[in-house]
Amino acid sequence: MDNLYIAPTPTSPEVDFRFDGHSLALRGESYPENAAAFYGDVLARLRAYLAEAAPARIEVHIALAYFNSSSTKMLFNLIEALHGAAETGSDVQLSWYYDEEDDTILEFGQELADDFPAIAFRCLPVGAR
Repeated sequence: MDNLYIAPTPTSPEVDFRFDGHSLALRGESYPENAAAFYGDVLARLRAYLAEAAPARIEVHIALAYFNSSSTKMLFNLIEALHGAAETGSDVQLSWYYDEEDDTILEFGQELADDFPAIAFRCLPVGAR
């Protein structure tokens, strides 16, 4: 499967899904005019990758400084797909990055960790690895 790279814009994040290396990353801000349209292909490609991949160790890095409510739903769908893979044998390691002064992003990451227990979640301050 071909990797997926979408350059960031002022309103949409960088998407760097290196399927061949089992490494997925979202960085930047996410408030596109139509989040469903932006994330539609991203989700479709992710689901196709997960359907083809044998159980694997998948590293996910999400570092979003801001996202709106429609992006929240898309992020939830993305992580839900990863959770399904984790439940069927993949080792999904998700690093959720937040600014230390932004409790909202941290709390959302903690809620996701609670909602998707099959994923190994780490909430880390920006700059940590």
